[in-house]
Amino acid sequence: MTVDPFDPATRLVRLLRERRIGALELLDQMIERVLRLDGPLNAVVVRDFERARERARGLDSTTGPVGPLHGLPMTVKESFDIVGLPTTLGFPERARYKIAESALAIERLEAAGAVIFGKTNVPTALADWQSANALYGTTCNPWNLELTAGGSSGGSAAALAAGLTPLELGSDIGGSIRQPAHACGVFGHKSTYGLVPRRAAPGRLPFAVDIAVSGPLARTAADLDLALDVLAGPDPALTRARLSLPPGPVTLSGLKVAIWAEDGASPTDGQITQAILDLVPRLEAKGAIVDVRARPAFDPAFAMALYLMLLTQPLTIGVEPEIAAAKAAEFKDLFARFPIDQSPVGLSHQAWLKLDAQRSDLTRRYAAFFADWDVLLCPAFSIPAHRHLTGEQKDWHLDVGGQLIDYGELLFWPGIIGAFGLPATVVPLGITRDNQPFGLQIVGPLHGDRITIAVAGLLEAMGLTFQRPTGYG
Repeated sequence: MTVDPFDPATRLVRLLRERRIGALELLDQMIERVLRLDGPLNAVVVRDFERARERARGLDSTTGPVGPLHGLPMTVKESFDIVGLPTTLGFPERARYKIAESALAIERLEAAGAVIFGKTNVPTALADWQSANALYGTTCNPWNLELTAGGSSGGSAAALAAGLTPLELGSDIGGSIRQPAHACGVFGHKSTYGLVPRRAAPGRLPFAVDIAVSGPLARTAADLDLALDVLAGPDPALTRARLSLPPGPVTLSGLKVAIWAEDGASPTDGQITQAILDLVPRLEAKGAIVDVRARPAFDPAFAMALYLMLLTQPLTIGVEPEIAAAKAAEFKDLFARFPIDQSPVGLSHQAWLKLDAQRSDLTRRYAAFFADWDVLLCPAFSIPAHRHLTGEQKDWHLDVGGQLIDYGELLFWPGIIGAFGLPATVVPLGITRDNQPFGLQIVGPLHGDRITIAVAGLLEAMGLTFQRPTGYG
């Protein structure tokens, strides 16, 4: 049978389990779309079609019990290790090296029956909201090829939005799942820190490893839940502990919802702010208890400063003092915007311990906030997808609501959540006057991943759904 390429993963898995379609048949339909449509997008940059076909044939011949993703074709972010494929992070010099051990998250997906047929594009070193690099080139947004698809999981989001894959695996340090999901109009889940094991996953390098997480991207909330079931759980090499996540709500009635639509510490596009505020009467009509003034008890500018310090410290591990000084100079203008009284890079261990203690304090303040509120709704990102930028990133500035800001300041909404390990699910919220999608970030308490995904599903039922970009039907 021929499936709708935009069918949810949950439906495709059901069709596969019922043997109404074979794994190889479905895989070939996805491959045909990649070959026909991906050229201008440049999303699926590592193609492992023949090995995927071999795996699909094997799954089709299986007669015993099947896994929750049995036969489902999918792609993953280029930065996840897969045996026999390169993991380059966009560096040409890494292209010839093949990986000997897959990431634990990849092993879990494959053990569940997934058929991984390719890897999707990333920015160099995963350090941009554009997925462009010297090895693979630039990934474009399916809604408008002149716009970025986001980063660093930009290839992931673009492939989903174009119907080239039903499910994706990404990673997030500074919004790298959330911003591409927002830019391409899909769903994405930044998991609670430590929930999805990081063995052989992005963030292994000395780069903010205590902020980095992995998580799924999809076109429905139910698909995020399906993937999280497979991915979540401790690394057995590190602990034998078991983790049980609290269940999410089944109705909006009685749900306590805090709305944080804008903040004076950093500007947000007015269309995004207004769309969030427009949700208030709709949520209240469903019985939710909504407050647009509720906030965690801390200064958001300080939270942003803390995040920036934690993010940038690893950048100078093992480098010469003069290089560290040059790196610090790159962040001078950005750090001047926030209450930071130390060099942005190269802290002593003693100073870092103080920084970590401050993070712990704000994490407790978030916990106190979520004792009163079930979820926090806020922008996923300050602006919709922007046009492709070239040149030196340190020289980039963008207009946000009539205010020209440093490119790095766009870390505000991802950062004040990400620094504290909280789960956050992005859902499509609306379309701008220029026909660009944008998303909403649903934040919950630590290990409240089921809560944020469930709320995403409830909002999806209200109409916050994935919409197909034109030209990919």
